[in-house]
Amino acid sequence: VYYWKIQSLSRRSKRHVEKKILTFRGNKTFGMLPGLEPYSSYKLNVRVVNGKGEGPASPDKVFKTPEGVPSPPSFLKITNPTLDSLTLEWGSPTHPNGVLTSYILKFQPINNTHELGPLVEIRIPANESSLILKNLNYSTRYKFYFNAQTSVGSGSQITEEAVTIMDEEFQGNSLALLQQSLIVSEHLADVSHGHKYSGSRCTSADELE
Repeated sequence: VYYWKIQSLSRRSKRHVEKKILTFRGNKTFGMLPGLEPYSSYKLNVRVVNGKGEGPASPDKVFKTPEGVPSPPSFLKITNPTLDSLTLEWGSPTHPNGVLTSYILKFQPINNTHELGPLVEIRIPANESSLILKNLNYSTRYKFYFNAQTSVGSGSQITEEAVTIMDEEFQGNSLALLQQSLIVSEHLADVSHGHKYSGSRCTSADELE
């Protein structure tokens, strides 16, 4: 049996023809062809072989393989962080293996100890390539899980992490507290250089002289 792929039905692009050969015993009337790709068009023909060699090929037979699950999306990029939103952009799977029906996005917050928060799931139409996630928490790290689907099922997922930016007022207050802490630390350092301590009473260096 000679068989070869004509094209992928997902992309409609022809490829270099690489014929494969599978040999069966003479008393066999059926067999299984290995290494076929999902959602593709193939041709095959059958030839009989005896001690004299190989006979003429039968007429070519065209057949198609059913859909499969897609490969992972080609990329997932997260940009434009704000206080409460993130922008997601992605590329379609390199091997759709069928007609894409949707994308599935799951995400959840991660705290400083890497504990995971509640998981949110969103179904996105297959013709979309970007999404703005809103109403997120500020200064929070999120983990994203993203995969594509055909009618057969879900493909492998890719993951990514991103952080929303810090609240400006909170950031300003934190900076002010840090500056105050530094001033207090410097003042205490000056005091410790100008005084010696005895028990609970603070005695200046001049008094000791």
